Amino acid sequence: MLQTGVPGLDVPRRNAFGLDFRDFEKESLRNAIVQECYRKNHIYQTCEFANKKKEEYGKLDKAEMSIWECCELLKNYVDESDPDLDEPQIDHLLQTAEAIRRDHPHEYWLQLTALIHDLGKVLLHPAFGEEPQWCVVGDTFPLGCAFDNNIVHHQFFKENPDSRNPAFNTKLGIYSENIGLDNITMSWAMHRHGAYTFVMNDEDKEMLKWLQVFNKYDLYSKSKVKINQEEVKPYYLSLIKKYFPEKLKW
Repeated sequence: MLQTGVPGLDVPRRNAFGLDFRDFEKESLRNAIVQECYRKNHIYQTCEFANKKKEEYGKLDKAEMSIWECCELLKNYVDESDPDLDEPQIDHLLQTAEAIRRDHPHEYWLQLTALIHDLGKVLLHPAFGEEPQWCVVGDTFPLGCAFDNNIVHHQFFKENPDSRNPAFNTKLGIYSENIGLDNITMSWAMHRHGAYTFVMNDEDKEMLKWLQVFNKYDLYSKSKVKINQEEVKPYYLSLIKKYFPEKLKW
């Protein structure tokens, strides 16, 4: 086991496939799937594509359901960009939330953040458009400025049309200062390598410490040991009721 710098969080030295965590380079069948997902992601994720999807999903007309109902929709989906685990996404949500609950029993908002942090993957479901994995999963990164060299599988960006656009291919590109951390919250390049700090404002810098705490649970809680969903469901339903309305538009 390893110490992560987070009190109470000890982590295994190897992921579920017997490899080092976040090892994107070691040859394996799993990493071949991961690499192909990132290849498509980095080629086809452009400003134009993202703006079209923002307009489409910003209408919030796909469904009306509770947070827990949305979580349950993820039981049949495995993240093709994840080199550490091939379990359904609902298991990952609960593993992360339960690990935080164990070590931070009174940080209810952080536990709930863990439960909902990957709900965007519901876009894989037919009711939400059945989007391909490459446009839904994977580490996030800003569009409209140069692609940072620390982004996972950076080599594939050379085929992205935006990389040939002079207006985007600079540090700030079309971005203004203080764009905010919300755009790059789960970017591995940002919280591991310090990329994109130029878009952070003072509030972002204050929240970064919590992001770094959360990230360790998101990564190192992954396991083949499943959480009993029915056993923990009442607890998370109570958290959802505290912070969310009964139904939301998606």
